[in-house]
Amino acid sequence: MELRTLAETLDAGRTDIESALDRLRQSLSGRGLALLRDGEAVQLTTSPAASDDVRRYLRSEEASTLSAAALETLAIIAYRQPVTRAGIEAIRGVGSESPLRTLLRLGLVTEIERLDQPGRPITYGTTSGFLRLLGLSSLEELPPLPD
Repeated sequence: MELRTLAETLDAGRTDIESALDRLRQSLSGRGLALLRDGEAVQLTTSPAASDDVRRYLRSEEASTLSAAALETLAIIAYRQPVTRAGIEAIRGVGSESPLRTLLRLGLVTEIERLDQPGRPITYGTTSGFLRLLGLSSLEELPPLPD
């Protein structure tokens, strides 16, 4: 939920909302739920520590059945976003249409914009679903790339 919507719904100020969210985040620490923040949005989600249990319960294998090509493509998008398909393929050295289609279908990446250049290529970036899957609050929490 967007912080603005939360403040309007609760008829509360931004400072009160931020304070309440901090208290909630602290009270959830060490439990099965976590409060994740993505820019101006917050979401109550499964704690990363409980994700294996939830995955087994739901018998969901979507996250673990990504092909090596899809994982490679996802990593490139995560670290280089916004990036075009040509940019991805220049790094991978092979076509990326199929892994990109899979990542879009799973909601892990999204089309950001069309560039104002010949061919009007689409740029791609990760989604809040990607952050949730990895248990991250923001892209800044990604491990650094080696030099």
